[in-house]
Amino acid sequence: MKGGAAIGIFDSGIGGLTVAREIAARLPHETLIYLGDTARLPYGSKSAETVIKYAVRNVSFLKKHELKAIVVACNTASAVVLPALREIVDIPVLGVIEPGAQAAVAATRDGTIGIIGQPGTIRSGRYETAVLQRLPNATVYSLATPLLVPLAEEGWLGTEVSRLVLKEYLAPLMEREIDTLVLGCTHYPLFKPEIAKLCADTFKLDVVLVDSAVSITTELEQHLAMLVQLNETGAPRHRFFATDSAETFRQVGAAFWGGEFPQVLHIDL
Repeated sequence: MKGGAAIGIFDSGIGGLTVAREIAARLPHETLIYLGDTARLPYGSKSAETVIKYAVRNVSFLKKHELKAIVVACNTASAVVLPALREIVDIPVLGVIEPGAQAAVAATRDGTIGIIGQPGTIRSGRYETAVLQRLPNATVYSLATPLLVPLAEEGWLGTEVSRLVLKEYLAPLMEREIDTLVLGCTHYPLFKPEIAKLCADTFKLDVVLVDSAVSITTELEQHLAMLVQLNETGAPRHRFFATDSAETFRQVGAAFWGGEFPQVLHIDL
């Protein structure tokens, strides 16, 4: 596969744009093909069989473009779909859980790690397994925090509502005196400033926040460098697709992308 091929990214919706944004910032010459399966979100409440079915459809669409890697920018999907997807493509397929777990293990000081995510991600237990494989004596506390996704998608960031919800969610983990918190959903990095402030000011704890967007970008960069497929020159030609309203995706996605957002095209899958 040529280095000029694109990187395919998919998520159940808009949250994966935090991953796409990090990749675009770190690898500015790479073209991204992003698919948001907004017609079927959220994946976090679906069965593993259903998520696999949706993911296969997503990858079948992405395969229509010339790709050199696929990033599953969804924690719930990353927990269950990677083996199935690796059977239908012959390029690297990367998920966010393993890099996130590795980053948490590297960051923790005493092995007390918290994980927040959508119900499907937490139910899978994949983060705990990945952490304990690397650090068997770690103590891991996991918590489903489903309200954070609608808060992010409605743009309720930095509000009293989001502060109260975050405080309520985080309190049980902070009582355990965790020193590392994995943001196990691609929406959650948008809450990093609020979470950091709550940890320091309200709970009086020094907690390292692990952002899966950062860790998966590092792994992707390492994979492409190893395969000698990194683009070091040229302007990217990003393309964005959504399975529901393209206009809604563009409007809400601008906050996730953090700048002028390209055109979004609607597709049916």
